Amino acid sequence: MRILLWHVHGSWTDAFVRGAHDYVLPLVPRRGPDGRGRADTYDWPAAAREVPWDRLRDEQVDVVVCQRPHEPALAREWLGRDVPTVYVEHNTPAGDVPRTRHPLAGQDAVTLVHVTHFNELYWDNGRAPTRVIEHGVPDPGPLCTGELPRAGVVVNEPVRRTRVAGTDLLPRFHERVPLDVFGMKVEGLPYGTYEDLPRHVMHAELARRRVYLHPYRWTSLGLALIEAMHLGMPIVALAATEAIEAVPPEAGVLSTRVDVLADALHAFARDPESAAQAGKAARAAALARYGLDRFLADWDRLLSEV
Repeated sequence: MRILLWHVHGSWTDAFVRGAHDYVLPLVPRRGPDGRGRADTYDWPAAAREVPWDRLRDEQVDVVVCQRPHEPALAREWLGRDVPTVYVEHNTPAGDVPRTRHPLAGQDAVTLVHVTHFNELYWDNGRAPTRVIEHGVPDPGPLCTGELPRAGVVVNEPVRRTRVAGTDLLPRFHERVPLDVFGMKVEGLPYGTYEDLPRHVMHAELARRRVYLHPYRWTSLGLALIEAMHLGMPIVALAATEAIEAVPPEAGVLSTRVDVLADALHAFARDPESAAQAGKAARAAALARYGLDRFLADWDRLLSEV
């Protein structure tokens, strides 16, 4: 199929464009948010093509994959016709959560695809038909060495997203185990910081840490968590949103108690053998549930239906 989609969520798109299709990515002047084209930080296959927005009418698009509320109308305008459409919701609801109504809730023509069962449960989807297609990630390999008795954290914009990302909890964890924080806009934090590393470099550096810390209070399901599991890292995470489904008990420790999580970080840091054993379980769980082949097969089924 020829699929039109916008480069919105780079890590998710990195998995999606590895299927057996032709992927059309709109391009606008200066690569604004409605036309970023391809990503410079990802090694995407040649089947993911940049097409200037004003040439999209020449593309025989079979299906549109939208990820923002204004994209269905934008696709109709740029393509000059109606094309079968699905909508991917990446985020947990915000605001008055039990009553947060999704922007697509008032229609039944477009399938609303959630990336976690938690999200499908907590959004008010109205009469929109829904589907859950869980994440899949390219396997970086079992790179974890755990040679450094430190905890790795991956978070973008930790200062702006303080309570959402659990950044306010990091000092309590840092009292027990040294922390290294990877991501965008992490410089200036009072920990080891690694600013916006290329993905393969980040994986290699993260994998030197003995344990992965996932302090998020409210997030869909961080792809960095799934990647850390693929690397073979043991996981310590807040028992919130989809994390309780993603991380089995043998792969680490989940709790809503910060003291329990801090103790778990300390225990893994002091016991490399236990950390390695939990890391192997984490990798096995990630490969079984969040493998790229399963993700692409799920998407192929839905796109065929549409």
